[in-house]
Amino acid sequence: MTGPGTDPRATAAGAGPTPTRRGTELALLAFAVVITLAAQCIVDLTVTDSLSPELATFGTWYTVLWVVAHVVVRRFAPYADPLLLPCVAVLMGLGLTMIHRLDIAGDQLGGNSSGEDAPVQLLWATVGLALFVAVVVVVRDHRVLARFAYTLALVGLVLLAIPAVLPNSEINGAKLWIRVAGFSIQPGEFAKICLVVFFAAYLVDKRDVLALASRKVAGLELPRGRDLGPVLLAWVASILVLVFERDLGSSLLLFGIFVVMLYVATERASWLVIGVLLFSGGAYVAYQVFGHVRVRVDTWLDPFAYVDTGGYQIVQSLFSLGTGGLFGAGLGGGRPDQVPVAKSDFIASAIGEELGLFGLVAVIVLYLVLVERGLRTSLVVRDGFGKLLAAGLSFAVAWQVFVVLGGVTGLLPLTGLTTPFLAYGGSSLVANFGLVALLVRISDAARRPVAPPPTTPPRLTDAPTEVVRP
Repeated sequence: MTGPGTDPRATAAGAGPTPTRRGTELALLAFAVVITLAAQCIVDLTVTDSLSPELATFGTWYTVLWVVAHVVVRRFAPYADPLLLPCVAVLMGLGLTMIHRLDIAGDQLGGNSSGEDAPVQLLWATVGLALFVAVVVVVRDHRVLARFAYTLALVGLVLLAIPAVLPNSEINGAKLWIRVAGFSIQPGEFAKICLVVFFAAYLVDKRDVLALASRKVAGLELPRGRDLGPVLLAWVASILVLVFERDLGSSLLLFGIFVVMLYVATERASWLVIGVLLFSGGAYVAYQVFGHVRVRVDTWLDPFAYVDTGGYQIVQSLFSLGTGGLFGAGLGGGRPDQVPVAKSDFIASAIGEELGLFGLVAVIVLYLVLVERGLRTSLVVRDGFGKLLAAGLSFAVAWQVFVVLGGVTGLLPLTGLTTPFLAYGGSSLVANFGLVALLVRISDAARRPVAPPPTTPPRLTDAPTEVVRP
């Protein structure tokens, strides 16, 4: 892309005004709404041979959500990246469509899905939008968050620890949830954002020390032994999450985010090698010592041997993906409801069955665009904290998608994480709206043109004096 608006650091002198691209964002959001409504109509006509009477209400509500989001960005972050919101809109719309499709299947066909969860998910989307608006309006400068880094670190650790100590926090073998007023909340989704902010602030302060090398081994510049403390603490925290909360996903997610942000801050590939070795060693010890970890891994290695117990989900998911083939059975044409918990943990297998491999790859491409725009923001933003924060938030989305899809396809053991914006789950949806709001705020700062220095003529009193002697 070329033009006067491609260099956000261009000054007004000689380059002309930088376009905000809000019109592009509005057009893409309208296209996302059209795609969502068309998908809803196809599901209704395929499964019930008629349009749902709630379709008009849903369409109006969904449209208003993105109109509000666009107006807020246009007013408070006019230079933000124009592709962030449209990517989220398409992903969330496709997720709502699939949840609605599973609602119908559960009511009419007696599958594993039941309940009217699509309206609930739309309510959670409204709550998420409220958080998005609050972050964009209140956090006018992302650098302010660095002042509260250690407070956010404490909040994040507390949110991670709560499910491990509370009773009745286990769902599907992982202790990730707390129950409040009849709702199940996954505090780890919010802990993720708090810890990423802390990691960014900490690494900006310590990156010069952490980048120092002691010796070079096999082409890798190894850090000094005394500088291993932060990565060891992150490793211990991730192993504790794996052992006490029985969740490989959150453990791998948090440790992976820290190690990658450490690599981005120091540009030392040795940190990646050390991180992989530490986590692999800790996971192996946990497999040998703790029975529930061993059961999870054994079920992952051979799910068909445990098809009557813990392997049933992944076996059904693999059959669902195989049924979809390249082009899928069409929206409403498959039986994704045969997969347990298809609305949340296994919504990717439902999409793979009805939209096929091509449709699932298209969803992954949307995530790639979202992540790429976040990483582009981290390259362009001027301050070190903003660079690390944007990179960490972007990698958090990419890593979570990889871990979830890895579990659905059998590449990794199953986790309790959900696919961002796509899967049913209020905690994940609300937290990820907050994540995108931070990316919007950082991208606005990155793309905003720098004001040229004032060009006022010098005053007579400022002119140098010279004594001329005859």
